[in-house]
Amino acid sequence: MSNILLSTVELSNGETLGYRKSGDGNKILVLIHGNMSTSKHWDIVMEGMPNEYTAYAIDMRGFGASTYNNRANSLRDFSEDLKLFVDAIGLKKFYLAGWSTGGGVAMYFAIDYPEYVEKLILVESVGIMGYPMFKKDAAGQPILDEFLRTKEEIEADPIQVVPILNAYRDKDKAFLRAVWDASIYVPNKPSEERYEEYLDAMLTQRNLVDIDYSLVHFNISDKHNGVVEGSGEVHKIKAPTLVIQGKDDLIVPMQMGIGIAEGIGENVKLELIDNGGHSPMTDDLDRFMSLILNFMK
Repeated sequence: MSNILLSTVELSNGETLGYRKSGDGNKILVLIHGNMSTSKHWDIVMEGMPNEYTAYAIDMRGFGASTYNNRANSLRDFSEDLKLFVDAIGLKKFYLAGWSTGGGVAMYFAIDYPEYVEKLILVESVGIMGYPMFKKDAAGQPILDEFLRTKEEIEADPIQVVPILNAYRDKDKAFLRAVWDASIYVPNKPSEERYEEYLDAMLTQRNLVDIDYSLVHFNISDKHNGVVEGSGEVHKIKAPTLVIQGKDDLIVPMQMGIGIAEGIGENVKLELIDNGGHSPMTDDLDRFMSLILNFMK
């Protein structure tokens, strides 16, 4: 595959989106990253794409090379940015992959703009009932029936949020590395050079609280998630869908991946990965590439 080029494009909503592009094939793959990451985190996948593909990985609003002129309140805001992006560069039909938080963005896009999505790939995605955050007791343990609901509550969370905000402020890559080593890069880690680049990319995030708020309020299921009622929109996902879920994911529990597949119901394939964590492209790149490439045939 050709070199990965970083560019920007101005959107009609006043934001500028950064994106990486590789290849010049007729098949188009659009990649959406997760929380605490950027398009940079897709580089190992883009490098391995066959010649018949062109791959685009966007920096969502508030990450990487993208602006953050308007605060987001929903994952749908990022999906709308994606719509403006693909229209701006002239994409009409493509494969769409979302990792973690990016999976929720991808699901909204597939719901609202089904005519654009050839097939949908959800990688360790947030579940259809969102990602709950709980109040903490004096020992820092979650109180499982007391949800965080507002941005103010989330911003003050002493366990999940404040330490990350402080690390961003202080550019504390050692702390971020420790977090990822303990929760994401567990079975395998990137090369040292690549890991350093990923850490630098993490420090560009300017919207952690808004992302967490959006995840708490994301609910396309038929049920109440403790914060908001479900919209039932999961039933509008009609594109053939591949759900990749690690059995040992410490960030997104396996049940969330199973719940996505059950919620979509038809035309969905669930791949449960033994010894797989939250970053399957790092854990076993060959297996990951085989799964997505076979699905896109």
